Amino acid sequence: MALFTNLRDFIARRLSGASPLAASEPAVNRRPRELHEAHDPFLQPANEFVVIGLGRFGTSVATTLVEHGRNVLAIDADQSRVQHLSSILPHVVALDATNIDALHQAGVENFDTGLVCIGTDFESNLLAAVLLQQLGVKRVIAKARTRTQRDILLRVGADEVILPEHEAGIRLGRKLSAGHLIDYLEVSNDVGVVELLAPPSLWDHNLSESSLRQRYGLTVMAVRRGDDLIVSPSATFRIEENDLLVVLGRIEDAERLRQ
Repeated sequence: MALFTNLRDFIARRLSGASPLAASEPAVNRRPRELHEAHDPFLQPANEFVVIGLGRFGTSVATTLVEHGRNVLAIDADQSRVQHLSSILPHVVALDATNIDALHQAGVENFDTGLVCIGTDFESNLLAAVLLQQLGVKRVIAKARTRTQRDILLRVGADEVILPEHEAGIRLGRKLSAGHLIDYLEVSNDVGVVELLAPPSLWDHNLSESSLRQRYGLTVMAVRRGDDLIVSPSATFRIEENDLLVVLGRIEDAERLRQ
């Protein structure tokens, strides 16, 4: 906690300004980076990650990255939790992520992407995110529990902030409110890949007759029929009862199909 004598004063000072932390400010000496270097996976493959906070969310992220062949350094302050996960995660250490010296000794500055997933202590979550920036981690992704926390993390320079519970709630709400909507993956700005049950109005019509693109702005990418998956169905493909359509478009437009 030596970086800021009073973290709350620091937050208040940052929120009083309009811009996120700059490299010229003494509190965070973040090294310059190019936009494409940070976000273009073809120019900068993201194969190494440091994950701070090994609750259910952080552990799930870390284990999934490891399963996909990524190099992961997992960090948590709880020694017993670290010991329990040592059989699952190849590189896991117990240390205080709010201590810049401890993070430096662990070598976190060698990782391109840092994920801060401390869910129970927002002050520690915020400070860990700032310290990763100061140590030169190129991309910092943080978990937040509320929109206010998200706004604060973005103000202090986090590249991306996720609200898992909020997003899960939206996902469930959409699914429950639209009985034919099975699942969806949001891409951006309410556009996503949606899996939905074909409504009766489309039964016994081929894709050309259905005019989904013209009427709803939806593109059918695939159709799941029983155990079969038909990818890129032709315009003459006839939709049947119980077909599951995988479409690309605005989620709001996919929901209109039930009306």
